[in-house]
Amino acid sequence: MAEQENTIKQQLKTRHVSMIALGGSIGTGLFLASGATVSQAGPMGALTAYLAIGIMVYFLMTSLGEMATFMPTSGSFSEYGGRFVEPAMGFALGWNYWFNWAITLAVDTVAVGLVAQYWLPGVPAWIFSAVALTFIFLLNLFTVSTFGETEFWLSLIKVVTIIFFLVIGIATIFGVIHSKVNVMDNLTVGHHGYVGGWQGILSVFVVAGFSFQGTELVGITAGEAENAKESVPKAINSVFWRILLFYIGAIFIISALVYYNDPRLLSAANNNDITVSPFTIVFKNAGIAFAASLMNAVILTSIISSANSGTYASTRTLYALAKKGQAPKIFAKLSKQGVPVAALVVTVLVGMFAFLSDVKGGNEAYTWLVGASGLTGFIAWMGIAIAHLRFRRAYVRQGKDLNALTYRAKWFPFGPILALTLSILVIVLQDPSSFAHFDWEEIGITYLSVPIFVIPYIVYKITKKSKLIPLDQIDLDSKAEN
Repeated sequence: MAEQENTIKQQLKTRHVSMIALGGSIGTGLFLASGATVSQAGPMGALTAYLAIGIMVYFLMTSLGEMATFMPTSGSFSEYGGRFVEPAMGFALGWNYWFNWAITLAVDTVAVGLVAQYWLPGVPAWIFSAVALTFIFLLNLFTVSTFGETEFWLSLIKVVTIIFFLVIGIATIFGVIHSKVNVMDNLTVGHHGYVGGWQGILSVFVVAGFSFQGTELVGITAGEAENAKESVPKAINSVFWRILLFYIGAIFIISALVYYNDPRLLSAANNNDITVSPFTIVFKNAGIAFAASLMNAVILTSIISSANSGTYASTRTLYALAKKGQAPKIFAKLSKQGVPVAALVVTVLVGMFAFLSDVKGGNEAYTWLVGASGLTGFIAWMGIAIAHLRFRRAYVRQGKDLNALTYRAKWFPFGPILALTLSILVIVLQDPSSFAHFDWEEIGITYLSVPIFVIPYIVYKITKKSKLIPLDQIDLDSKAEN
């Protein structure tokens, strides 16, 4: 009985896994910042960037899917990095990813307060934030199926909103809804729709990359899926096309119906004023009077969904590290519901600390904390690509049949190589102007994620004498602990 209680519960259904993967990548990046990408790179430039990043994310998900169906584990790419590359890689990836989501929880908590004040401006923002943090803690304290069901409905709200937006947008473009907008003029500004040349497209790459982050959550859910071999491939195959349709479709409609240098588009990425969301602009132009309230509610849902998913991901990552002896053993203890409570508590405490630093006016400390988590998603993507390259090479080297794989990533090794290359490109191009002007504070805030990964990697490598595992010695036979 004790052994059964110390095992995670595989209670996530296929629809949960699919919707978590879909909802994890749809958030304020689409609802707010997408308009700024059109103003920076022009309609075709924004579409090009999102299409390129979307293709990269698809290949990344197929890489993760191949490993997750072969070896389902809540540790996901942290486990794969440690097993297929070297222990130091898994250690650094795991702690870096946990830290990222713990800080993201704080950022989302603060954002909930700001957005909720749209309806009740007289109530202090910290009250809404505290209620949201408590709600998220309780959701993650119960069974994983409770988390999955909640995330399913939160994500469904976002999906329905985007479909509604696409329908309204198409109806406006084809004149079903009266509009004075000149669609062709909007789509062909600059040089056939491109503004700012290659520099404009590359600048949008960064925003597009952030917008797609969260898709890797499908790997973490594999360890608690009822049938990972069925649900993970289905999630990957269906979610990619939905994400691509939603993002490319939304960017196209924004480009067609809102002129690229409309000042509202540019300001949307720089504040939380929902009236400048490109979705709100299109809805208002279509005569939908309650557009601002509708989008404010959807964005509030998106933020809570992000915080909920992030809390889940961070607690499972910390749990997996503890199971491997790379974190205190207390974080490996599970409740009767199969939830790592100690890992959940410390994650929420870190989020609360960052949240309080902002509430109490510690803006500088808060800014550094946010900056420290900024590039972690791209580092995780790099880790997935490297682990997959090593996994497939080891699989072939050890004479195993590729046809025996439940799910096989397409176009190997092109996929992980593309993902690795573009992730490095996005990291390098995150803020090149800070290097041009030798703004060390800005460099520190922007690139702090990199040393937070590199330093633990080097320290673990030296202290534990971690070495790259030879391909013929990589363990492909024993199951990952759950």
